[in-house]
Amino acid sequence: MQFDDTSLAYLNDPQQRAELAAQGRDAEHLHERYIRQINAALAGRPESLSVTTHLCRGNFRSSWVAEGGYDFVAEALFGGLDVDGFFLEYDDERSGGFEPLRFVPPGKRVVLGLVTTKRPELESKDDLKRRIDEAARYVPLEQLALSGQCGFSSTVEGNTLTRDEQRAKLALIVETAGEVWG
Repeated sequence: MQFDDTSLAYLNDPQQRAELAAQGRDAEHLHERYIRQINAALAGRPESLSVTTHLCRGNFRSSWVAEGGYDFVAEALFGGLDVDGFFLEYDDERSGGFEPLRFVPPGKRVVLGLVTTKRPELESKDDLKRRIDEAARYVPLEQLALSGQCGFSSTVEGNTLTRDEQRAKLALIVETAGEVWG
């Protein structure tokens, strides 16, 4: 099962936290509350049920809502959220660096969303491999995987990519993953 979560990803954005603070909310600790609530919802799940979460910064007509790396929530998120893996957006500079991955414990999977679903241009396979190597400085390569940064159509309107452009992105992911992980 996969949770698509915007709340934890949005809290990495200083502007989003400022808006919450202006509303009188505890923006500095809200992520901890969200993690406790998700864990409570998952309590008692069958051992055979694998659960992942996708931290989404927004995906509407090739746009987004939030920016910021995972630094703000990383330690609590990776060390405290009771899931088996994380689908993380890392398709451009608004996603931050890989340093927060140092908090990922052994055994948890990290799926690097290095291929954007927002623009049709294909990423360089060499650049993808270089970025996977960078992430592997913080999480062992065997815990990593590759994907698109988000879905191609999170809303009925979809993103501004043609079906052929989407297929090309998926083919690039499969080919690159095959070369990296065999």
